Amino acid sequence: MTSVRFYHNAPDPFALACELVTSAYRSGRKVAVRLEDTGAMRRLDNLLWSHQQRAFVPHVEAGSALAGETPIVLDVAGAPPRWPHTDLIFNLAVDVPPEASQFRAIIEIIGLDDAHRLPGRLRWQHYKAAGLAPIAFDAIRREAL
Repeated sequence: MTSVRFYHNAPDPFALACELVTSAYRSGRKVAVRLEDTGAMRRLDNLLWSHQQRAFVPHVEAGSALAGETPIVLDVAGAPPRWPHTDLIFNLAVDVPPEASQFRAIIEIIGLDDAHRLPGRLRWQHYKAAGLAPIAFDAIRREAL
C-alpha cells in the first residue's frame, strides 16, 4: 500500500523539498517531484544544483531522454504522467497527483500560509477517502504530530 507523509508548516517548502529529495537520493531511492508550474520547476532545479556546495544531486525534467536513468525526475502538474519510476513522489502542486496510487510513497509539503494549508487539507481528505492513512510531521522538528 502507498504510504503518505505530510510535512506541515514548512517555512520554505522548496528548501525542505531539496533537503528531503537529497536525503532520499542518498539512501538509494528513485524520486519523482511534481511541481505546480515551470517556474516552480526551474526554482527547484536551481536549488538542487546549488543548495550544497559539493553535493551532486542528479536530476532532469521528465521529458529528458535521460529520465529513465536519472534518480530524480522533475515534472509539472497537468502534464501527462511521464514518470520513469514509481518509488517516491514529492508533491509540491496544489492537487493530488492522478497517478499517486502507483507510487510506494507520497510526500506532501505544506507551507505556512492558507494558499498551502487549504489545498493541503483537501489532499489529506482525498488520501483518507482513498483508504490511505496519511501521517503528519512537523516540518521544522521532523517528528510525527
